[in-house]
Amino acid sequence: MVFRQFIHDDLGCASYLIGDENAGVAAVVDPRLAIEEYLQLARYVGVQIEHVLETHTHADHVSGHGRLRAATGATIHVHREAHAAYEHDPFEDGWELDLGCVRVRALHTPGHRPEHTAFVLIDADRGDDPWAVLTGDTLFVGDVARPDLAIDREEGARAIFRSLRDRLLTLPPETEVWPGHLGGSMCGGPGMDMKTSSTIGFELRHNSLLREEDEERFVERALSALGPQPPNFRRIVELNRGAEGGVARTPEPLSPRQVAERSAAGALLVDVRTHEQFDDAHVPDSICVSALHAGFGTKLAWVGAQAGELIFVGRDDEDARVAASLAAAIGIAAPTSYLSGGMTSWRMERREIGRIGRLDPEGLYERREREPDVQILDVREDSEWRAQRIPGAVHVPYHDIEEIPRRLDRSRPIAVICESGQRSAVAASIVQRLGARDVIHVVDGGVGTWARAGHPVERDALSAPSRAA
Repeated sequence: MVFRQFIHDDLGCASYLIGDENAGVAAVVDPRLAIEEYLQLARYVGVQIEHVLETHTHADHVSGHGRLRAATGATIHVHREAHAAYEHDPFEDGWELDLGCVRVRALHTPGHRPEHTAFVLIDADRGDDPWAVLTGDTLFVGDVARPDLAIDREEGARAIFRSLRDRLLTLPPETEVWPGHLGGSMCGGPGMDMKTSSTIGFELRHNSLLREEDEERFVERALSALGPQPPNFRRIVELNRGAEGGVARTPEPLSPRQVAERSAAGALLVDVRTHEQFDDAHVPDSICVSALHAGFGTKLAWVGAQAGELIFVGRDDEDARVAASLAAAIGIAAPTSYLSGGMTSWRMERREIGRIGRLDPEGLYERREREPDVQILDVREDSEWRAQRIPGAVHVPYHDIEEIPRRLDRSRPIAVICESGQRSAVAASIVQRLGARDVIHVVDGGVGTWARAGHPVERDALSAPSRAA
């Protein structure tokens, strides 16, 4: 038997290659856009990829099912309720697929989306009992799926409750759980774990939402934990459901002169180097979205989904090409290009650069004590803001900043803070691009660090600290 999990670290997605080495046949479940690893493994173990299985139409990343079909001739299988426009074999609940000794059984689990289906795996050489289930976006390690990406959110939450109680949790407790996402994905809640697998029994004992047997309380808890919807998700669904089954882009290399011209014409420059490198020196009017930290794709979708053109600036050309491939994976519609030679080529031509100041939370406290005119912009999510905040701070989540907030004076220093320094890096660059004169990026911690040092914070009644980073 062949079973391999593939992790897309930036998007928190998991996909699988399953099959039978002796029979020489395999299937890929929930493929990501970059299909090379599946093809390499199939060649290595001597199997042909003859099938592609989709648990559902994904809303957070572009699928590779179209590319796999083109590369291998495989048949794509997805539930009838997906209403897919691409060539495929529609199935219903209970459908089975034989891959040599491996039998795959479709278990319809609507809620996250109407077509959502888990795949129960049976190793016929060892018995008829299921040994694993690929739960897709219904059950995660430590959490359950969000219900608001396809239908009314309360209706979705009720459907997830029934799919869990009546379908997945009726499997034997020793059945292994292999989810479609890990922690960091926006398709689940704050309880999602980075662990790659679990079992039905363990999740039933330790996943707090699964222990909730009352449907009304389950719905209330599931909806209260919802974060913002994944950016660009409607376009991604259209791409994944459409006839093409994926997109492919070849980014264009640009000289520093061309970058300057296109930036002046309205192209969005995205610097994908480290936050430190960006703060020290960057192309003016560029935005910092580091591809060297988790969550690059999600942040890029928030700030770049409406751009007419995206130009990536990296340490070198490879940095920029990787960023362009991630842009394709999240369904960015704009054409992409990159600064050839990276930031080095810009500096060698002695072109103008921008800089952003840096302070840690303690340094911010000390400077604010000396200079009361220093303003604080908190760019965390609403739940984090309600849990605790710095008195006098202005709050706008980083992905909602379209102008400098009215309560802030662009001529005075603006310190941008989050929980770790990653979201504040993006926000600080946006605020600078919008015309703020003195921007401070708060690094090496955030509001939690400020609070633990004993500095004053405010809290809403009955609020609980968020786990977002």
